[in-house]
Formats: sequence, structure tokens, C-alpha cells
Amino acid sequence: MSKIAPCLWFDGVSELAARHYVAVVPDSRIDRIVHAPADNPSTAEGAVLLVEFTLAGQGFVALNGGPGNPHTDAISFQIYTDDQAETDRIWAAMIADGGAEIACSWCRDRWGVRWQIVPRRMMQLLADPDPGRAARAFAAMSAMVKIDIAAIEAAAEGRGA
Repeated sequence: MSKIAPCLWFDGVSELAARHYVAVVPDSRIDRIVHAPADNPSTAEGAVLLVEFTLAGQGFVALNGGPGNPHTDAISFQIYTDDQAETDRIWAAMIADGGAEIACSWCRDRWGVRWQIVPRRMMQLLADPDPGRAARAFAAMSAMVKIDIAAIEAAAEGRGA
């Protein structure tokens, strides 16, 4: 387990959410499911209380904490992708079944958790030592919802908007 693990609060669906995330993100797994040892305000005795899981090497906890604490834009999780196919696959999985597109690589899954699906190539272009290339890449990214790597590359090279 990681020394620090983000804890995601859910209302009775922590195992479902964790299983979805580990199915979507490569090199991920469920590490442990903990059942409530006694009744408590959010969970009946014996029901899933929390799920410890790993996404691409980062530990997380999904807690069935009960209603009333929705996720917000104040916290999001970046998933770095290696190519457009991986970007498209993860994006589609995160917005499926009631999720939503937001902007500039951000999306929200069906439970309200915010994700940024970020191609590594985009990050390279945004940090380009040529300020003109970086600015053009940034302008292109800012106009996108799901990231199109080829369009950002073209913009950086001065071949696109």
C-alpha cells in the first residue's frame, strides 16, 4: 500500500467503482475489500465498507461513506496516456453510463469523480522550449474537450488552430 492514498467517498458503490477503474487503467488491481465489522451510519455489518485498489502503481481507497458528499472539480486525477488509441479508450470508459465530457482533457465519470485523460505528448508540447510552439499547443488544447494529439501537434507546428 502507498504511504498516501486518495480516499474516494461513495454511497454504497465503492466496489463497483473500484472494479470499473481497475478494468480501465492498465496495471491496476483490487488489493483488498474490507467489510464493515459492525453496523455504522453508512454501512450495515458485513457490507463492503472500503476497497483498497491500485491504479497504475498509485494506491487508492474507495469508501462507502454514505450520501451527502458529492465529488467536485476541486479534485481530479490525471491519467497519462501513450497514444490516441489509449486516450480514446480510457475517455470513452470514463464517460460511459452517465459520465460527462467537461473541457481540456477533463471528464466526469458516472459517480461524479473528475478525471483528466492526458496524452504524454500533449504535456511535452506544452513544455516545449520554443514559446511559440508551446503557446500554439496550449491554444489548441484549450479549445478541445477530449484531446486530439495530432491536432495539437499540427497546431504546435503552425499547421492548425
